[in-house]
Amino acid sequence: MTTSGIALTEPANLAAENPTTTDLLPAPIDSSVLGAHVRDGGTFFGLWAPRATRVELALVAEDRSQLNYDMYRGQDGVWTVHVPGIGAEQRYGYRVHGEWAPQSGSRFNPAKLLLDPYARAITGGVDYSGPILDHIDESNYVADSRDSFRAVPLSVVVADSPPPTPITKPVPMADTVLYEMHVKGYTRLHPAVPEHLRGTYAGLAYPAVVRHLVDLGVTSVELLPVQHFVSEPFIVRRGLSNYWGYNTLGFFAPHAAYCSVGTMGEQVREFKEMVSALHEAGIEVILDVVYNHTGEGGHEGPTLSFRGIDHRGYYRLTDDHRTDYDVTGCGNSVDTSQPGVLSMVVDSLRYWVTEMGVDGFRFDLVTTMIRNETHHVVHDHAFKAALREDPVLSKVKMIAEPWDLGPYGYQVGAFGNGWSEWNDRFRNYIRDFWRGNGGGVSELAARLSGSPDLFDHDRRPPSSSVNFITAHDGFTLRDLVTYDVKHNGANGESNRDGADDNRSWNCGYEGETDDECINALRRRQTENMMATLLLSTGVPMVTAGDELGRTQQGNNNAYCQDSHISWVHWDTQERWGSLTALTRRMLALRAAHPLFRSSTFRHGERFRGLDGRPSGRKNLAWFGGAEHEMTAHDWHDAGRRTLGMYLADDRPDRDIDEAFLVWFHGGADPVEVMLPAGAWAASYRVVAHTGTAGELPDQPIPAGQTLRLPGRTVVVLEVC
Repeated sequence: MTTSGIALTEPANLAAENPTTTDLLPAPIDSSVLGAHVRDGGTFFGLWAPRATRVELALVAEDRSQLNYDMYRGQDGVWTVHVPGIGAEQRYGYRVHGEWAPQSGSRFNPAKLLLDPYARAITGGVDYSGPILDHIDESNYVADSRDSFRAVPLSVVVADSPPPTPITKPVPMADTVLYEMHVKGYTRLHPAVPEHLRGTYAGLAYPAVVRHLVDLGVTSVELLPVQHFVSEPFIVRRGLSNYWGYNTLGFFAPHAAYCSVGTMGEQVREFKEMVSALHEAGIEVILDVVYNHTGEGGHEGPTLSFRGIDHRGYYRLTDDHRTDYDVTGCGNSVDTSQPGVLSMVVDSLRYWVTEMGVDGFRFDLVTTMIRNETHHVVHDHAFKAALREDPVLSKVKMIAEPWDLGPYGYQVGAFGNGWSEWNDRFRNYIRDFWRGNGGGVSELAARLSGSPDLFDHDRRPPSSSVNFITAHDGFTLRDLVTYDVKHNGANGESNRDGADDNRSWNCGYEGETDDECINALRRRQTENMMATLLLSTGVPMVTAGDELGRTQQGNNNAYCQDSHISWVHWDTQERWGSLTALTRRMLALRAAHPLFRSSTFRHGERFRGLDGRPSGRKNLAWFGGAEHEMTAHDWHDAGRRTLGMYLADDRPDRDIDEAFLVWFHGGADPVEVMLPAGAWAASYRVVAHTGTAGELPDQPIPAGQTLRLPGRTVVVLEVC
């Protein structure tokens, strides 16, 4: 044990022998010893550092003075020590000794105080002007001997506590309505939330907030990253911060800044209370998790945890081991081909389910997680096998962002059973259709029916497709109809950042306007896109605030905007109330009628009566406005702007007999369509639409008659 000082020389004989230098490192035999656990009158600490020659536990006082304990190495590379008298709220970190040999992927530097990868709470921030690099300014390959202890965040010991209230009835994936939201931004301006709770876990749990989610029809909130994250140095230098949170530093710790009362473990309790409140309202909690990279960036970036514990162990490196092999665009890529790293990821996921109560995960850039030791994408990867075989994780929702930036990184449709996937093809085409660039309706039919071209194989269900039109990244729904080009000047990169392929249409004027004709068209277009999303087969994902007409003022890359640009504004409800009502109505239709959330793909099969003979009715049919179904000529008409989707469910064994005909008309002018008769229906009734009052009839319409569809309108007809 050493006290309040940092030993930069290697003590002799503390490790039985140097670990191997092979690329695959031994995994922990029992990973439950990792992290900090209050027990036996003290706290037991464990760290996996298989190539280290010495590890010191640094217990840090409030004034940053330290008491250091040498740890003991096991054969599996796990270092442990039990310290009597130490309990909850103790700050701590690690100093890891070993060879400084950047040319072989070894960047051990005990001058850098490191976070515990298994820390359940983190306090303090990063001083970006402090000595947080493991190397000197002049060279990335010469060690910096300055102590980082005043410039880095600290791990916190957290005592065990009961898990949150479980959800009474888990929501099947086919019935799920995802609502992607930011913990801080959602309530930062909420007028009903007490000021001291706004922007926190407690704010999200506030009754008025939960009531809005329930009234809207949301089944599952998908929280943007809440695992503890830090900002990137280049953002801080601009006077901004990482708002979205895709820069994780603590895979077990809830982000401390979202807690209303403290950062010494209080964030764990408050997070659990938030989960309980949502569960008690019947709402699931899904976490957007970032295991593909960490907040340390490339080797030239700060050393705060993983790099100092084992650069080559945690990260993918190029063949010469000198630099990071980056397939994420964020400077580094976590190496799940290492058994010990994979074990950490699985342990983290299991912790969030069993201890923190969450109901599933959306994996950011998940293709990185299924790259093997040679960086190739392989779907028989141990990562997927571990989730599939784990008794806890196999029962929760798994959602993939099925791409990364590396070779063969785009993997939409390839993740197999047990996974749902973000469907960017849905996003792109639906945007194109409503702005008049669809090129016919053939692809529209595919997207409306669950994207069978992507997912109808290997017995995968339609819920494999997570349909979305907007997300945190890109324009909001309102901005899609307000801006033709991005307006990212506030980000400090001269509008160079962010995508240029927005597939948006400003309806004739760039930016906000007082022209009521343009504003009416914009509201109608947002309602058209929202209706299309919520009536499509698959799992819909609504971006928080879209139903309220949220704008980011044309910023399509607001990752660094912890400001009014990103926060949800609740004072838009009067002007955008029709969009809110339309969202609520469409979600109520979806909840009430299983037709809109099918668990199997429809292929236009004909129904059979009790006598076994075909009835003439199909479970899925497409109409173009004539009395007959769409013809080959209709499907190949690139100028077609109108499509009718007929859905039917006729099951005598379940006493179900219902059908709907939904028209999607993207043309600017009205059009007359024939309502199919015979086996299809006797009459129809308009139950929802995106038109204005009086544009559609209130009374039932006999089958065989024509219906006038107003320009740019979605009309839902129930067969009656």
